Amino acid sequence: MIHTRPLKGTNVKLDVRSYRVRRRRTLDVFAADQARRSSRGLTLAVLLLVIIAAWSHWPTMKDLSSAWRNNDDYSAGQLIPLVAGFLVWRERKAIRKCSVVPCWWGGMALLISAETVHIYGLLYGARPSLGQYSLVLTVGGLVLMVAGWQVLRRVLWILLFLFLMVPLPGRVHNLISGPLQTIATTGSVFVLEAFGATVSQQGNVVMLNETTPMAVAEACSGLRMLTAFVIVAAFVAYMVKRPRPQKAVLLLSSIPIAVICNIVRICVTAVLFMLVSAEVGQKFFHDFAGLAMMPVAALLLFAELWLLDKLIVPETETTN
Repeated sequence: MIHTRPLKGTNVKLDVRSYRVRRRRTLDVFAADQARRSSRGLTLAVLLLVIIAAWSHWPTMKDLSSAWRNNDDYSAGQLIPLVAGFLVWRERKAIRKCSVVPCWWGGMALLISAETVHIYGLLYGARPSLGQYSLVLTVGGLVLMVAGWQVLRRVLWILLFLFLMVPLPGRVHNLISGPLQTIATTGSVFVLEAFGATVSQQGNVVMLNETTPMAVAEACSGLRMLTAFVIVAAFVAYMVKRPRPQKAVLLLSSIPIAVICNIVRICVTAVLFMLVSAEVGQKFFHDFAGLAMMPVAALLLFAELWLLDKLIVPETETTN
């Protein structure tokens, strides 16, 4: 009877191979466990930082919310966080592709800068906008600290969009509101006279038929319409796939579009003053005209995009 023995070298190879497999599995389990612990630690760190930032800026957020509710010029600002959240959700696939490399030193530097601005705004009560701007800087610092430069660059335009939710500083507000009020009055008088109406201007008061005064008050300056149109234009510019120069033109054009729409609103109100009654004109101006101008502005923005397509010829490859 013949007995066979396995070769000694074969057993050694099998043992080495099985050892390598067991070692690889052990390392994979260890790496997965470390990743879970790291993920939990990162999540807890993020939650802790968000809680600290929210606690630190709670008075600022209350003031910002109060400004949205009580100041019609900046009531559109309350839509900005919701729109920014939508934009982040829209960019979620691109954000997932970014490599997450926390930048603690850069994030801490940005957070310290934000807190410095915040404290300065708190010490000088006449500058509440500084504290509100620091809130946006704090969000940027948290993103940089937790996710790193690549993610920050990806969401940078969304962070810049958040600055639109902050009301303008009082001095800037006064510098803009006065000229807007004058332009609205003068422009409406010019348009009404061009259509044959008997009007005259006395400061910021339009005299209709030389007997009926219609005051263009500060609330009628169009600043509320301007802030709303800038927000809409910024959103449209971010959403459309166009070169950056075209997006910049679209954003800048929101200013003259807002002025034109406000002049149209005042002219329609003046016609109602003359043909119907002052009560109907006031009701139209405050209840309907502002809402009616928003779709008009949106149509003007999309008409501008169409016009840019017709005026700008795309670059084509030249043939030799």
